[in-house]
Amino acid sequence: MSETVGELQRVKGAFAQPTLTLLHQRQAPVVITIFRAAFGRNNKPIPTARLHAQVEEHLAEIRTSGEVDVPAGSGRDICQRWMRGQWLVRSLDEQGDEVYSLTSHAQQALELVKNLTRERATLSEHRIATILSTVRRFNAEANPDRGARVTILNDEIARLSAERDRLVDGADLVGATEDYMLEGFTELLSLISALPSDFARVEERFATIRGEILAAFRAEDRPAGDVIDDYLARADALMTATHEGRAFEGAFALLRDDGLVSQLREDLTDLLDHPLADGLLGEADRAELRGTVRLVRDGLDRVLSQRSRVTATLKEYIVSHDAVRDRELELTLRQVESELMTWIASTGPRASHEVDLLPSRASVEHLRERFYDPADDRLPERLTAVDAGQAPAVSLAALMAQGGPQLRSLRGRLEDARAGLQPPGSLGELFDRLEPSLRRPVEIFGLLHLAADEGWQAQQTVEETESFAAVRPDGSTRTFAVPRLLLPDPDLDPSFDPTHDTTAEEAAQ
Repeated sequence: MSETVGELQRVKGAFAQPTLTLLHQRQAPVVITIFRAAFGRNNKPIPTARLHAQVEEHLAEIRTSGEVDVPAGSGRDICQRWMRGQWLVRSLDEQGDEVYSLTSHAQQALELVKNLTRERATLSEHRIATILSTVRRFNAEANPDRGARVTILNDEIARLSAERDRLVDGADLVGATEDYMLEGFTELLSLISALPSDFARVEERFATIRGEILAAFRAEDRPAGDVIDDYLARADALMTATHEGRAFEGAFALLRDDGLVSQLREDLTDLLDHPLADGLLGEADRAELRGTVRLVRDGLDRVLSQRSRVTATLKEYIVSHDAVRDRELELTLRQVESELMTWIASTGPRASHEVDLLPSRASVEHLRERFYDPADDRLPERLTAVDAGQAPAVSLAALMAQGGPQLRSLRGRLEDARAGLQPPGSLGELFDRLEPSLRRPVEIFGLLHLAADEGWQAQQTVEETESFAAVRPDGSTRTFAVPRLLLPDPDLDPSFDPTHDTTAEEAAQ
């Protein structure tokens, strides 16, 4: 694979990330605006019902302003789509209530948009000085040469001592320019705004690890001792086995130092009290800088809470593991739990499914009573030859009584009834007026056949039935429930011709 093709694959992978899919869609400005208005800069979890209402209110305001390209649907449906896009995540808070929070992908998108809305110079003295200072400090901490490190430290000590002596001797205090302060505040705000997404990424990593542990426990088929040893070792190395865990452990080691936190708070206060700060920072930027310590502590609390859930999961499975439990029952319960988790992942928060406490009794409609008998495959006995004179006599009327519908006679009765003074209102009324010889059960199909030929069935909506009292050739009666079919009014039916001659058609039949 060439270098260009490899680069193309990496770029495609980047565009497939939820961060860019959010920014690349047509409704991205509206979605980003709602995220910023609802969650603010701290990404504070919001109860599900409240966020649904807020989304609907914000969308109503945006539509009022004239914006056309906005998400459609209720607040709940829109939040569900955002969850499928990996921009929102739903979880339980400490009280057990369902809340929404932004994923790290959504926070990265917010951070990018926020940086683009800030005015900043592409090249400045502050940026070059920051780069030089960062490279110098990085080299002083990472250089493997002992002499080089000592030289760097001596130079830094000499520079700081000279500056201190100069200020002590009463030399002029060189103040920072407005451009220098503006660039410094901009870079500081950019670094602080990246913290929520960093904390969210670590929190999501712990949630992923917890899901992996649950799935491994559900599918576990090894001895209990191996399971406990394996997962206890993984719990001990949880913070050092992943890149996110190591990064968080290092940040946590620095931020749990009360002295460093106090120094951070004092430095931020001094910067906000600078004479040029009032003209360079808006109220929102000042509030963001002022709440940096709280932002860091909230992020740490959320990550530690997620890590505690992982530890609680390990403890719960280890303590509740019973080696004496029946293996078949244990496997069945784990399969039920796995299917339940799959069902929960594809349904809503208030979805319900009725499950019987005990399995229902199996019902079999028919059981085979007879089995294969070779005697069933024997050929039937040959028929004995009978003379024609010995056959029973059958009359034409008896044969016709056993035959199909008499369409010729039915058509004539139908046309006569429609042309009469009191035409029947339905096919059932016409059937009741016929003589017994035309009220056989098979004549019902004949009438329906004639009605279908006339196209009456397509004009009616079957919503009720009517009774057809049929008379069999032996004189017995039987009632049939047939869909009610109204006959069209002859005066309103242009296709009805009372003088129509059906002789040729009947002869053809």
